[in-house]
Amino acid sequence: MRQTLPFLLAILCVSALTVVAQDDDVVRVNTELVVLNLTVTDHEGHYVKALKKSDFKIYEDGVEVQPDMIASFTLHESPYAAVVLLDSSGSMEERFSLARSAAIRFLDGLRPEDVAAVYRFDSKVERVQEFSGGRDLAPTAYAIRAKGMTTLNDAIVEASKTLADRPEQRKAIVILSDGMDTYSKASSGKALESALAIGATIYAVDMSALDVGGSAKHQSAASLKEFAEKTGGRFVATPGGPALRDAFSGIAEELGHQYTIAYRPANKKRDGKWRTLDVKLSREDLTVRTRKGYRAPK
Repeated sequence: MRQTLPFLLAILCVSALTVVAQDDDVVRVNTELVVLNLTVTDHEGHYVKALKKSDFKIYEDGVEVQPDMIASFTLHESPYAAVVLLDSSGSMEERFSLARSAAIRFLDGLRPEDVAAVYRFDSKVERVQEFSGGRDLAPTAYAIRAKGMTTLNDAIVEASKTLADRPEQRKAIVILSDGMDTYSKASSGKALESALAIGATIYAVDMSALDVGGSAKHQSAASLKEFAEKTGGRFVATPGGPALRDAFSGIAEELGHQYTIAYRPANKKRDGKWRTLDVKLSREDLTVRTRKGYRAPK
């Protein structure tokens, strides 16, 4: 049964949800609650479902959120909407077929109630496949040839804008790229804020690990890792073999097994500052993963 709690990044601003596109094309979401979506696993990587609200302690800028400020606590096994971003730039020429195969693997993992769209990005961002619960990749995807520059940041912004209109509670952006943005209008910071604003979790697969060395490889990995870590997602450093297969089967499963905690922040200042978030569990043998913070409105 679908839950009714909206899946939102929350920043104290207005009593009703408002989604706005700023002049810089970054999607921002304002509401009265801060909402955290949390993945909890044990030491073997299994999802833990039996925790209570009292097992979680939330800290905003180092200050504990008091229990009476927590508005809701739920464990969802709910539908999700995802956007798969395929890097089709020239630097992906030798590995694009692998990225396409990974996208197919992800679509294979969709449950009946889940939907996904597929976009490609090179010198421009282009939709390859509309949101659908289908398990097959659109025929046009097989005609794509790697070329041009890389607009990774612009692709994340576009994916966020598309997901903002979706009713599903779980939202994800799955990136398959070598991570080297060379042509975007948006900065990496604006791309990250766009994803955070609509509560999207980013899962990033570093395709550069195949054959790129030196500082370029480290730079691409760092960019993708930051997107994943700050949104509470997962970074996959190994792009091929069992690691890739396991990652894509696990992403779909993870999106349907997350806790959601919504709270009212004590700090009501509209100062535009970054507020760090940290979550601790009562059990030290468990690991929790969620986004690292949010930016207050101005």
